[in-house]
Amino acid sequence: MSAAAVSSPTSPAPAAPAAAGSGGTLAEATVAEATVPVVTVAYGVAGMSCGHCSAAVTEALSALPGVSEVRIDLAGKRAVVDSAAPLEIAAVRDAVEGAGYQLV
Repeated sequence: MSAAAVSSPTSPAPAAPAAAGSGGTLAEATVAEATVPVVTVAYGVAGMSCGHCSAAVTEALSALPGVSEVRIDLAGKRAVVDSAAPLEIAAVRDAVEGAGYQLV
């Protein structure tokens, strides 16, 4: 029943006043962007020990298609990657190794 309430005609009603003030399509685009799924995966990376290491791995992983954010945990020796879809492990490995580190 909750799913029916989400898709019922009453759900778009609150967006209608906002759409009227913004031309209608802006509110719809904002809703679509807010619902894009994010895949978060932590990868072990050997060899990182400083800010330079962190920057190199971040730059390499950020260049992969679909990656929206990379966070480095130096103490944990890992890179946490947010992306729009799951990444191919071979692409992640190539990026990390291209930066001079090892995916573990």
